[in-house]
Amino acid sequence: MSGRRLIAAGAAALLLPAAALVSTQASSATAPAASPLSSSAAQADVLARKKARKKARKAKVSIKVLPPISQYGKRPTSPSSRAVIEVTAKPGKAGRNKKVVLQARSGSSWKKAGAGRTNARGKAHLLGAVSRDGQPVEYRVKLGKATSKSATTAQWLAPSFEDTFEGTTLGAGWNHRIPEYNGDGNRLCSRGGPEAVSVGKGTVRLSVIKDPARNDKCVAKRSGKVTGKYNYRLNGHISTEESYSFKYGVAAARMKFPKARGQHSSFWMQPAEHVAGSTDPKLSGAEIDVIEHFGKGSGPKDSMGLTTFTYHWAKGGQRVKTGNWLKNVKQYTAKKNDDWFKAYHVFSVEWTPKQYIFRIDGQETWRSNRGVSGQPQYPILSLLSSDYELSDLGNERKLPQHMYVDWIRVWETPS
Repeated sequence: MSGRRLIAAGAAALLLPAAALVSTQASSATAPAASPLSSSAAQADVLARKKARKKARKAKVSIKVLPPISQYGKRPTSPSSRAVIEVTAKPGKAGRNKKVVLQARSGSSWKKAGAGRTNARGKAHLLGAVSRDGQPVEYRVKLGKATSKSATTAQWLAPSFEDTFEGTTLGAGWNHRIPEYNGDGNRLCSRGGPEAVSVGKGTVRLSVIKDPARNDKCVAKRSGKVTGKYNYRLNGHISTEESYSFKYGVAAARMKFPKARGQHSSFWMQPAEHVAGSTDPKLSGAEIDVIEHFGKGSGPKDSMGLTTFTYHWAKGGQRVKTGNWLKNVKQYTAKKNDDWFKAYHVFSVEWTPKQYIFRIDGQETWRSNRGVSGQPQYPILSLLSSDYELSDLGNERKLPQHMYVDWIRVWETPS
């Protein structure tokens, strides 16, 4: 130490009281050693905290087995026999963009049945056989060192209702809806008719065509304002109202929509039974719009023309709407240039006593616990040209328009 530093240190010492000098010396040179017990406890505490932090960073993984509700493709085909295994890793950060391995039970062991990666939300969707030799399959997944609990395909072995639209005629279980011009449904210019429905090549084709029974023009309105005069139209509009309905389960349809605006494609359900005068959807039922497509360019750009809704009757006779345009739907397409009018996709709803979960090719798009029906509902397939959208088609020489349905299936899960 230089002489200047020694002098400064000595001067500072002279300014300190004696008690302070003693304290300073004791803390720097003669501090007593910690007892073995306190040191051990401190080390244990540090190790426990490290272990807790490490555990928090580890992902936990779970699965949910769904029926075969994913089948992208450009052509009609037989319904898929591969269940959707929905994988969820939590916490999200630890489970993002990770490899997951699907395993199927084989006797007393597990064998690899597929693999994939979680997305940025810690989700993955894998496909696995619904059955082996007619028996359900038990699955689990592994993500790093984490292993999910297992789940089986037992409740999805066979659909409760199915139509693959083989042959050239519509099945006897279907009926044509609303064969009259309907002001209550915003369709004074259109009605349902069998001429707008055809079956062939494994699909049912629902169309919007010019009504051959009318040569005059219809005055169409939107929000009370006249938008123009148009040819009267026939809509493809069918349901199983008189033959099949169900209460709770998964309903799915493989569909391809028209590109043009001016009509909307729909897969939806209405109540087969209800308690008159009730405003509770558990008693009155609901309108469940599994999917609607209003054509390319309709709605917000990120919706690509898709909506999902539920309706139910509320107090005062006012209809309550839950749902809206779907957002960021490009994430549900199969590839970069995919679109709803270029290929078939499976649109589905999982309906429980507590909620609806809507999906596209097995990927959840939206869920709601409002307006949940407690009554049996029947499926409806339609391509409807409502008065408010007729002006969107522009040139009527674009008629006819067509929507194709490859198959429709329902797996009931009675509560």
